[in-house]
Amino acid sequence: MADVSFYRNPQLPFVEGKRCYADELTYHRHFHEEYSIGLIHHGHTDAWCDGKLWEVEAGRMISFPPHMLHACHPKKGLKWSYDMLFIDPQWLEGMDQQELAQIDIPYLLSTQKNQDCTLQMQQTMNSLMNGNEPLETETALIRLLQQLTCSEHGDLDHQSMTSPVDRKYVGIVQEYLHANFHRPILLEELEQVTSISRFHLIRLFKQWQHVPPHVYQNLLRINYAKTELHRQRPIVEVATEAGFYDQSHFTRMFTRVVGVTPRRYKVSVT
Repeated sequence: MADVSFYRNPQLPFVEGKRCYADELTYHRHFHEEYSIGLIHHGHTDAWCDGKLWEVEAGRMISFPPHMLHACHPKKGLKWSYDMLFIDPQWLEGMDQQELAQIDIPYLLSTQKNQDCTLQMQQTMNSLMNGNEPLETETALIRLLQQLTCSEHGDLDHQSMTSPVDRKYVGIVQEYLHANFHRPILLEELEQVTSISRFHLIRLFKQWQHVPPHVYQNLLRINYAKTELHRQRPIVEVATEAGFYDQSHFTRMFTRVVGVTPRRYKVSVT
């Protein structure tokens, strides 16, 4: 018996997530129009890929470029489960050509790269499944692809600093986030105001600011909320005005940054 769910964000039509729990679910030979990246959570499967047979155990990631013929035959009795991301090739065209060539390598990732990419894969799937804001979800997806394409022992957060000329793009993004932090922002918008690729933009912003744009945006929201709570305004009203439409998310983010809940903070600054 299989339990299969699909996840999409209408603002991010280029990516679809799939989560599957199954005792036995065999996929016959097929291919996808999209680039696909998968992570096995439980069980063990034999994966036939373009004429070769691979063993894929729990904890391993596997990827296929568009139109790569493949099939999966999970081992019986192991409660097979996995996540899969399907990515529109047209969206990937914004990547550097050298990076694009690297992600076209199919099948299993090496042990080190598998370990590096698993966390990014989980963050992307969780963001898509939880309906997080598109800026956070797309950033996680880009970070996953960049991790897939960096060197075997590469570190996305400790690459060489870029030219000071590139600093101006980070400044443009900062100004835009300061002016629009209270609403959902798409990476497409940041791409338009800077005139550089979203893939390059994420790398630049992280190198200069040490956090991705969606985290910077949430910090602006928290600081705004603190100022308004000083004025003893209603918490729900402040949260919504700051751009948090989920009260539990607001409380969780506020506590993580400030150290106390919004309610305790409001009382303490009375």
